[in-house]
Amino acid sequence: MQDDIQIIFEDKDVLVIHKPYGWITHEDKKTEAPSVVSWFIGRHPGAAGVGEPGYSPQGEELDRSGIVHRLDRETSGVLILAKTQNSYDHVKQQFKDRAVRKEYRALVYGRMNDRWGTINRPIGRSAKDSRRRSAERGAKGARREAITDFERLGMGEFNDESFSYIKLVPKTGRTHQLRVHLRAIDRPIVMDGLYAAHKIDGSNNLDLKRLALHAHVLELLLPSGETQRFIAPVPLEIEQAVEKLEE
Repeated sequence: MQDDIQIIFEDKDVLVIHKPYGWITHEDKKTEAPSVVSWFIGRHPGAAGVGEPGYSPQGEELDRSGIVHRLDRETSGVLILAKTQNSYDHVKQQFKDRAVRKEYRALVYGRMNDRWGTINRPIGRSAKDSRRRSAERGAKGARREAITDFERLGMGEFNDESFSYIKLVPKTGRTHQLRVHLRAIDRPIVMDGLYAAHKIDGSNNLDLKRLALHAHVLELLLPSGETQRFIAPVPLEIEQAVEKLEE
């Protein structure tokens, strides 16, 4: 696991980081994994309490200081943190208005035959596993609109098994959206223990030991009035996996 958070950008309003794989965005009362919030408050104590508190399923209040959006523990990449309540409100509104462009990179099992496409499937809760969401028949609870654009960047084989390398641009921000959508079209993300457990044991997994999902680009209007595009380079282990694909 990568130990160090890398700072991509910082001004008086926000801090943009490259979140390492294995770090949780904020505490969840379930794991001892390092959290971005703890690191952030250690660096900027004045940001404590910025934003809105969250709550665990058991009703415990969670410290979400500075957190405008989140990445799953297994996902690396660009994350923006707010230093003040005004900057939080500004950036949060950008996300609500769908004015933020997010771009991910992922490796998936199988061949993506379409070069470009859109997955437009509402997401509800899985009827089989409370940890999971579902965009398939049988999902329970309220199903919320979820839209993901994709572009195939590469495709090939490694040890007689097919994989595809794709760019993902979510138009909405549902929990586990990219992982759920790719599972729904039977192209789950490589090494996704929650949504691709049925694939992992029988696959070479491109020799990866982590989820093959990375938040690569984040573009938005900052509180300063500038539109900025932030990039977290694709991690070496994912790049090496891509290079193993043979057309």
